[in-house]
Amino acid sequence: MTSAHISTRGVNPAAALWLATFALFTMTAMNAIIHEAAKVAPVGQLVFWRSFVALGPILIYLLVRRELGMSLRTKYPHKHLIRGVLGAGVMMFNFIALAYLSVGLATAISYLTPILSICAAMVFLRERPGAAVITGVVIGLVGIVLMLFPALVGTEVRQGTLIGVAAGLAMAATNALSRVQVKDLTRTDPPASIALSFAVVSSLVGLATLAFGWAELDSQTLMLLIGAGLLGGMGHILMTEAVARAPVSLLAGYEYTGIIWAFLFDVALLGVVLDVWSVAGALVVVAAAALVAYGQGRFSRQSASPVRTER
Repeated sequence: MTSAHISTRGVNPAAALWLATFALFTMTAMNAIIHEAAKVAPVGQLVFWRSFVALGPILIYLLVRRELGMSLRTKYPHKHLIRGVLGAGVMMFNFIALAYLSVGLATAISYLTPILSICAAMVFLRERPGAAVITGVVIGLVGIVLMLFPALVGTEVRQGTLIGVAAGLAMAATNALSRVQVKDLTRTDPPASIALSFAVVSSLVGLATLAFGWAELDSQTLMLLIGAGLLGGMGHILMTEAVARAPVSLLAGYEYTGIIWAFLFDVALLGVVLDVWSVAGALVVVAAAALVAYGQGRFSRQSASPVRTER
């Protein structure tokens, strides 16, 4: 039953890119909300609400697709546990970065993940990305360096900025391992099952931090956290579905386009004025994503053979 389910999600780079686009928007909106909520609530409390509320859209998704029973069964519970713990760590580091940095800068640092994801995918999943994707990722990294340059070497460097950058780097490293674990699980389990186990484990991890003290939430902050959870649940499902339809290395480069959404939220919600470095870096990032999208046909041909062999 599980095998049949997975076979309906064959390699489809175009569908994966569309799913990733919607996922990037919803996840960036969630980050903007967390940036504001982090002014009131500690990280553990943020993780709990984001994960617990996300169970709602995930369960609805499973019920609509009539996959709830299937999603509750797995032959690899230990893999789900590892993925959940890694995901909770990613979330905590990300929320710490958002507490100290703007949405755009925190998002830029998170894009070190694709570089590490490609390395991890080559080692653990035996993926062999083509020259176009590797070049696109490298160009994207150059764009990120352009955006980070004034914040890291300028006169405005503060201790909070350094804490945020350190948390962002830790998040990127943890996220790379988490992505590979997700890709491995999509070969045997439904994508929504992975999202469900992640939300449950992360909720428990966040709830455990209650022992260290939580903040008393006002109605506005509570609504922000509920909104973050709903957006996070939808974004997680969309991205998991995208990963199930394409190699990790294809989505690695395309995810750079999320920086555009991050800048838009910074300008609209925080009144951040974009400088020349940020704009130049964003243009380079978009060029890198376009290069990766252009080479999607080659990726489809390269990945089709091993997928058929595994089935």
